[in-house]
Amino acid sequence: MIQEQEIPEIPGSSPLSGAGSAKAEGGPVQLVEFLLGREYFAIDLFDVREVVEYTHITHLPSAPGHIRGIIDLRGEITTIIDLRSMLSIEDAVERDEKEKRIIVLDPRMTGRKIGIIVDDVRSVSTFDRDQVDNEVILDGGNSQILGIIRKRHVVKGREETELIIWIDIRKILHEMQIGA
Repeated sequence: MIQEQEIPEIPGSSPLSGAGSAKAEGGPVQLVEFLLGREYFAIDLFDVREVVEYTHITHLPSAPGHIRGIIDLRGEITTIIDLRSMLSIEDAVERDEKEKRIIVLDPRMTGRKIGIIVDDVRSVSTFDRDQVDNEVILDGGNSQILGIIRKRHVVKGREETELIIWIDIRKILHEMQIGA
């Protein structure tokens, strides 16, 4: 059985009006944080329809490696993409499939029913612009990364900074020739 996790609605905005707003200069950004391997990643909240628990995925013969398969999500066939595979993320510790989550993307963005499988979904968070470093430079450049977020929290009475990689799921899907 699939159980869904509510993604809070932002008053006065919709996924379409908010799409791309997180990339614009100015105010805070709202992101869905998730785990892939040992690293935390985030995507724009406005690109997400919902988060569901793992369910049986039917594998498709001769599908590309990043296509994990399909699921029946409340009567709609939804293609499931393995984001870990797409981003070439390896982890020495393989997690139990039943502990994973599926982030269902907004079909108005993708043009079809698509979900991405991740190791875990952590939270929906709002970050100020001063927490985002947009100057990440990698050899050859990586236009799939929108920025690195510095998330500060207290652990055992000591302030620590955690880095979250903010990725552009729209660009990733476009490069895979998926989406509108």
